[in-house]
Amino acid sequence: MIFKVEGHKLRSGLLAAALALTAGATFLPVEPVHAQTRTLPDFTDLVDQVGPSVVNIRTVEKVAQRGGNGEMDEEMQEFFRRFFGQPLPGAPRQGPRSNKPQQPQEEERPRGVGSGFILTADGYVMTNAHVVEDASEVLVTLPDKREFKARIIGADKRTDVAVVKIDATGLPAVKVGDISRLRVGEWVMAIGSPFGLENTVTAGIVSAKQRDTGEYLPFIQTDVAINPGNSGGPLINMRGEVVGINSQIYSRSGGFMGISFSIPIDEAIRVSDQLRTSGRVSRGRIGVQIDQVTKDVAEAIGLGKAQGALVRGVEAGSPGEKAGVEPGDVITKFDGKPIEKPSDLPRLVGNTKPGTKSTLTVFRRGASRDLNVTIAEIEPDKPAKRAADRDEPTPKPSASAAAKSIGLAVSDLNDAQKKELKLKGGVKVDTASDAAARAGLREGDIILAVGNVEVANTREFESALGKSDKSKPLSVLFRRGDWAQYALIRPAR
Repeated sequence: MIFKVEGHKLRSGLLAAALALTAGATFLPVEPVHAQTRTLPDFTDLVDQVGPSVVNIRTVEKVAQRGGNGEMDEEMQEFFRRFFGQPLPGAPRQGPRSNKPQQPQEEERPRGVGSGFILTADGYVMTNAHVVEDASEVLVTLPDKREFKARIIGADKRTDVAVVKIDATGLPAVKVGDISRLRVGEWVMAIGSPFGLENTVTAGIVSAKQRDTGEYLPFIQTDVAINPGNSGGPLINMRGEVVGINSQIYSRSGGFMGISFSIPIDEAIRVSDQLRTSGRVSRGRIGVQIDQVTKDVAEAIGLGKAQGALVRGVEAGSPGEKAGVEPGDVITKFDGKPIEKPSDLPRLVGNTKPGTKSTLTVFRRGASRDLNVTIAEIEPDKPAKRAADRDEPTPKPSASAAAKSIGLAVSDLNDAQKKELKLKGGVKVDTASDAAARAGLREGDIILAVGNVEVANTREFESALGKSDKSKPLSVLFRRGDWAQYALIRPAR
């Protein structure tokens, strides 16, 4: 007789012997070697808990009616009827034609639909700034179908956060979560009004944190389905807490493509507190232009790691200049907090109250040093002034072999130019091409230093250039308008 056990054939005699040897033996269960199995989350309780706090926001704007006899409106309406099965959106119905001239009139037209959530029980609602931008009227509809006219308390374009107020009390406010506890991979849920479909629930996971998209804030990236109309709605964790405001999507089609971005709720609350207090957001500034520290830059200046914020320019009279910040410095810390990438600095400075005395740690000429800076309040950028050339004779451009190799031709400054720019020396760029142009230099710039060596005239410029290592990037400090800036000229390869 033959038995089959786990794919192996054993004769009956061998099987009997095996059974005899194992008689009375105790066997422990063997656990399978695989990842722990988790059940999919159930969002029903969360929807019941947070759903009553999510609102629909509709905005209206006033626009001037088109003049004329209405013939174009009728043609456009017929076009929309034929191809889309509906009349031109917002177009008034046409009655019998009249020969009387029409008076210019304003009419209210729907502008857009967004979402929001109740921040406090007495009627403060948070949403996106772009949802209420340019709106002449804001209408907030609660899940129980009550509708209120809202007034805009304040909106901050930089963070895309806005706060509106409705006259109601006893409203169900959301619970605010702790961003530091949010983990990549955890489940999150969104509630909003995509395409005007109110109280729509979508879910997914946190794909990344601190995602830098070039905006003022670091975003939470998720794969939660977000579409037009979701803007301003809450991103909710599995504890029923709001951890973000749904704000942006990455899309080539205009619709959801699996990547969406939310404003971290801690940043949004900080902004909303200022909006509720003063209607505006006050941010700090130090007046420096910054850039990324590349591997080439780090090697050229002796910084061991490509980190921090490279100072490209310092505004004249700014807190940065008064503190002693120089173009070419690398800011590595702000008030002891490390600066890993350039976007970290404006966020830390921006969140600092104007008037605060802070400490900048900069890396300069192979060593770190601390600079004391008094934070100023951010203000609109002022146009740079151009130095006017006088009628004095202009020195001839200098274009030695070394200067030509990097694409530069320079000349000395005349006395009028030095007086206008408030400079003791430097050389003026007459032409910039090839490597110099690629580094950002252009005609009219004033070069103040080459390779950390100050140059007062073309002779010193040529001397510093001749002593530089031609195989390595060349650091150049220059002035453009009111700004001193830093550039790195890379040798041709």
